[in-house]
Amino acid sequence: MVLQSVNADNCPRCAKNALLTDDVTGERFCGKCGYVISEKSQESGPEWRSFTQDEHGNKARAGAPTSLTMHDMGLSTIINPMNKDASGKPLTASMKSTIERLRTWDSRSQVHESVDRNLRQALSELNRLKDKLALSDAVIEKAAYIYRKAIEKKLVRGRSISAMIASALYAACRDTETPRTLNDVGEAANLKKKDIARCYRLLHRELDLKMPVVDPIQCVARIASRIGITEKTKRYAAKVLKISQEHEESAGKDPMGLAAAALYLACVKNGEDITQRDIAEAASVTEVTIRNRYKGLKLDQNMEL
Repeated sequence: MVLQSVNADNCPRCAKNALLTDDVTGERFCGKCGYVISEKSQESGPEWRSFTQDEHGNKARAGAPTSLTMHDMGLSTIINPMNKDASGKPLTASMKSTIERLRTWDSRSQVHESVDRNLRQALSELNRLKDKLALSDAVIEKAAYIYRKAIEKKLVRGRSISAMIASALYAACRDTETPRTLNDVGEAANLKKKDIARCYRLLHRELDLKMPVVDPIQCVARIASRIGITEKTKRYAAKVLKISQEHEESAGKDPMGLAAAALYLACVKNGEDITQRDIAEAASVTEVTIRNRYKGLKLDQNMEL
């Protein structure tokens, strides 16, 4: 028997600081008076012995963490699709038929309400958008959380599932300050921009979402990478936008349009042969927007100098 001294608390009976733990039986007791505090201790280590690094990484007591991006949050059971037994031998014909029937009923038991079917379809669409827009897991988790809140408020009923999950994803991008525009989400979801914007306004109003203001400096690198602008020009464009923010010129204006105008101003300053049309196509804005924002940014730049 191995005894281990514990200095966490005093004994509740004799008030002596002499608590011991038996590693074999899991009992926790006082070494002075013998009072047993707990009879079992929870083991947090691996379930099996680990002989190699692969076994140490794969064999654990707990399963995979729960996730909002799965309709059942990852808590349901899954019957192995392989028609083999524990020893690896193929199943008999009668047993194979039984297992197929069990798989069917297991799948039906997991999705027995309309809400579950709605979630399964919406979260499947969300995973597809994740790959198309190259988004992180944190953004997808936030989008799934917003969509589940919309279901609780019964905002999804009577509306397009694709438009609602796309608007939840756009809200998650805004909340996590990920530079993705309505046009980007609309192209990935194959939906019209106005449909996503309508659902987004509904979510923003009914769920009382507090969205941070998009920083146009974050949009500079995205536009520049599409048309191959140098690092020197990008840094100058970021400097121009900082000056504009100090003069409050950027308040209430489209961040993508401001970033495009700042890049055009930086290209003119550094002598790069990039036209307004090239930058406008990369930023998904019009040339008129770039010209209008260019005037204000140039004025702020001259005032600073």
